[in-house]
Amino acid sequence: MSQKAERPVLQGQRIKTRKRDEKEKYDPTAFRDAVIAGLEKAEDLEQISKFLDTAGNKLDYRRYGEVLFDILIAGGLLVPGGSISQDGEKPYTTACIFNASEDMDSMRVQEQILNKLVRRYKYLEKMFEDEMKKVLVFIRGFQPIERVKLARMTALWIANSAVPPTVLGVLYNEHLIKDSIALDFLIELFVTLKQEKGVPALITALKKGQMEHRLMDFFPLNKRTEENFSKTFNERGLGDIVKLHKAQASQEFKRELQSTIIDDIKDNKPQKEIIADIKDLSVKNSIPEQEVIVIIWTTIMSLGEWNKKEELVADQALRHLKMYNTFFSAFTTTDRSELALILKIQEYCYENMNFMNSFYKIIVLFYKLEIISEDSILKWYREAHSPKGKMHFLEKMRPFVEWLLNAEEESGSEEDE
Repeated sequence: MSQKAERPVLQGQRIKTRKRDEKEKYDPTAFRDAVIAGLEKAEDLEQISKFLDTAGNKLDYRRYGEVLFDILIAGGLLVPGGSISQDGEKPYTTACIFNASEDMDSMRVQEQILNKLVRRYKYLEKMFEDEMKKVLVFIRGFQPIERVKLARMTALWIANSAVPPTVLGVLYNEHLIKDSIALDFLIELFVTLKQEKGVPALITALKKGQMEHRLMDFFPLNKRTEENFSKTFNERGLGDIVKLHKAQASQEFKRELQSTIIDDIKDNKPQKEIIADIKDLSVKNSIPEQEVIVIIWTTIMSLGEWNKKEELVADQALRHLKMYNTFFSAFTTTDRSELALILKIQEYCYENMNFMNSFYKIIVLFYKLEIISEDSILKWYREAHSPKGKMHFLEKMRPFVEWLLNAEEESGSEEDE
């Protein structure tokens, strides 16, 4: 039986690598040198823009985009901490944002150079966003005037959608917060954004950047007070941010207050104690009575399990509201609060269709319990009603309003006699 011959084994085989498969060495310094050489030859900003536009055909922007933005912003290769790498004969160029004038006219021209470049090479958009997140972390290492320029330029980039406001989230960093570096940067940015695009654009940027709830967190711990917050922003003409902050704080308190009332009622806490707590909290958080009464209505009504039959839900609602009439009486001490309650009831009945025919009965109940007055009802009927379901509710209330007016006339006649 013949044995199978062994197959020969090749030794020392040399596999040729095609040139396109060879991995090119990453050399950011050589790229930097090529860019700086081109920038140095340009005599003005227009020539700089033309150089950057055409250089993308020769230089590998796709691979060295981060390096390119380092140069255009800081003038050279940024190393951790924010300093410029000193490797090479010409590590730095003055043709950069940090060396430009800080006046807004110059800033706008500089902004257009970069915007034009990113529009020309679309793949740079995401790289620019990543670059900004890196650069903003480095701001401690920059000179104060460089931070001002970067803040103003960043405001322009955000205003014109070159970068999203979310990049500002990296400033929430302990080592940038403790010395007010992050706060000072943001204030300069906010002032510029307001000047360039107005208050709506500023508020929109805050919301898109998810910063409207955390502005206080950018203050150093020893300065994190409401008084200091208001003073800091008002002094720079940013009162609208103060208003936004207070509105956010108010909304948060209202949610907490509603949750507290529900928990206290479920725990069978005496109503007098709950009312006292509500008054203390509303004074402490500067929530006016007309807003508190709306919260109370919403909270009390959320505790009911309402019948789906319209003819039964009215009586059910009246029994429910009688149980908590002391809450309503305690927070309708002004005409404004009474009217706010009537409007809230109208809105609630309009939005919950089963209650459309309950509005009249609820208002009459509250009138009999002396929670709302005749004057408030008449004011609502004549001029202060909501357009929501207006014709339906006015028609339902007309007989009661006529009764009030007739009773008023009869009372006046008796007094004359």
